[in-house]
Amino acid sequence: MSYRAARLEEIEVIDDGRCPFRPVRYHFGIAAFGVNSWTARDAGDRIINEHTQEDDEELYVVLEGRATFEVGDEKVDAPAGTLVFVSPNERRTAFAEEAGTTILAIGAVAGEAYEPDGMELWAPVTPYYQTGDYDRAIELLKPVAEQHPEYPTVLYNLACIESLAGRPEDAIEHLRRSIERSNRSRTLARDDSDFDPIRDDPRFVELVG
Repeated sequence: MSYRAARLEEIEVIDDGRCPFRPVRYHFGIAAFGVNSWTARDAGDRIINEHTQEDDEELYVVLEGRATFEVGDEKVDAPAGTLVFVSPNERRTAFAEEAGTTILAIGAVAGEAYEPDGMELWAPVTPYYQTGDYDRAIELLKPVAEQHPEYPTVLYNLACIESLAGRPEDAIEHLRRSIERSNRSRTLARDDSDFDPIRDDPRFVELVG
């Protein structure tokens, strides 16, 4: 099929404990760039999490409502129809000025092939990870990782949680599989505190090099 079409409200909402989002990239199977949308429940909600992208260029499109972006030390008033482009290494966040404000975010690394990380699949597990309910997080994420081995970050995050949960055998195995699919996982694991419980394990040392 050469094209697919959908209205935004037809895409299932995912809730990671912050503003709910719609997995646009996953819905269409897009492999060239990341794209998702976030919708604020109430005015004042932080609709885009504060973060800095080391490599990604990101374009934000306000589809509905009104938002205030904070990029570095600058504030940008962004009513519906506004496009905000943010370069790598700039801190950014956005707040909804109206309930129902919806922002579409599009991003990729300039000059590099895009590597989907499957964040749409592991995002629902985030609240359990943050509250330390590792057993429940593993229960939810392990079948997802088995069903979607093409996403190294899903395997990586599962390994992180298993390490924290005191399951070294599982953590080592899933980290190994993640590294087989993306060498970036090896680099991340070297300084990731989630692996402190297994950092001295000879198998972990061998994996991260």
